[in-house]
Amino acid sequence: MRQYIAFLRGINISGRNKIAMPLLKEAFEKKGFSEVSTYINSGNVIFSSDNLEKIELIKLCEALIIDGFDLTIPVTIVAVDELAETLTHAPEWWGHEKETIHYAIFMIPPMTAAEVFAAVGEIKPEYEQIASHDEVIFWSAPRKTFNKARWAKIASSSVNNQVTIRNSNTVKKLLQMSQ
Repeated sequence: MRQYIAFLRGINISGRNKIAMPLLKEAFEKKGFSEVSTYINSGNVIFSSDNLEKIELIKLCEALIIDGFDLTIPVTIVAVDELAETLTHAPEWWGHEKETIHYAIFMIPPMTAAEVFAAVGEIKPEYEQIASHDEVIFWSAPRKTFNKARWAKIASSSVNNQVTIRNSNTVKKLLQMSQ
């Protein structure tokens, strides 16, 4: 058995795509996943599975959401051990300054980090910082100048529907919960 985190994209936002976390947990358990837990209302599910194929896991998770909630929700899956390894490569500036927004941007396959960089473009170094490791992009911008940062507008980019974003506190808490 291997532990995974499923990141669901775009649920429970502004009254759209509503999924109650207890029902989501139950749906994962009914699908045969074990050690299932959820964290906050934004669609983070920790689970264990003996299936080691991430693309197959993504398809299973997307299918259970369609079947159980009649919603088509993009999902990406990250193995907990791989996320732990990725976070060891996070830049020193990521996740520390209190008056700064720190995001981890996760790719929804088949999207790649290189494609996201190409679509969103260069950062404005006076307003933001960016780095990546594997298929996770680390991005930070001070709250005061957040709206001036180019990557703050990723939601209006052509790749918006192929990524899901979590703040650093959420990512770190999920890793802590899974250990």
